Amino acid sequence: MSPEENPEENPEQSPAQSPEAKVPERPPPERRTPERRSRKARRTRDTLAQAAFELVLDRGLRYVTVEEIAEAADVDRRTFSRYFASKEAAALDSLRGDGDRINEALRSRPAGEPPLLAYRRAVLAWLADPEAEPWHRRPRIFDLLTVAEEEPTLYAAFHHIRVDAQEDSIAIVADRLGVDPRHDIRPAVTVAAGAGALLAAQAAWVRGGRPDALPALVTEAFDALSADLLTAPSAPQGRDSTTEHTAEEATS
Repeated sequence: MSPEENPEENPEQSPAQSPEAKVPERPPPERRTPERRSRKARRTRDTLAQAAFELVLDRGLRYVTVEEIAEAADVDRRTFSRYFASKEAAALDSLRGDGDRINEALRSRPAGEPPLLAYRRAVLAWLADPEAEPWHRRPRIFDLLTVAEEEPTLYAAFHHIRVDAQEDSIAIVADRLGVDPRHDIRPAVTVAAGAGALLAAQAAWVRGGRPDALPALVTEAFDALSADLLTAPSAPQGRDSTTEHTAEEATS
């Protein structure tokens, strides 16, 4: 038998290859499938959220249906419902990651820093980070939050997003203080104060009509969280305290 007819003597035609010639093994399908599914699910969610975001801003919340959002994302209604409970939740989904970014910054603050100061600096760090695309740097977020101020159901959905982020913030502050938030009220009070300052700044931001003013308003809001709020207000500047005192005596 010639070498061409004998596979054992012709390595080019032999089905058994040498170890060096083996093709690298591919990961088994069961290992790759969950990762692919996760990426696909993330893309589907992002596509739905972007479609809802654009439709709500372009046409108004009440003039957009879930079916139209699903159609714009090239999926059916059932697929939409697997990712979002409502069109409001879908339109606001891009805001959910901002609470995560603030909490990530809060975790990285120095351990000895007072908790409310740490929260303030975490918020300001998020606002100053261009890669995080904070609200005043992200296209149309100002418009979205303006609509949320006018639409009760959209505002309620935004409230749920804030509450979720604040629960994580409370856990972080409790860990920093070394306390159990179920029995120590300080973490909840800290987060309520800090988140309240951010909310007040956000409301003033959208009502003021100045998209670039958010960082200054947040600083102003946190500055207002001082002991001055717990003391009697001083007499307004420019008033004659003697005249005021005389008037009070005259009416007594």
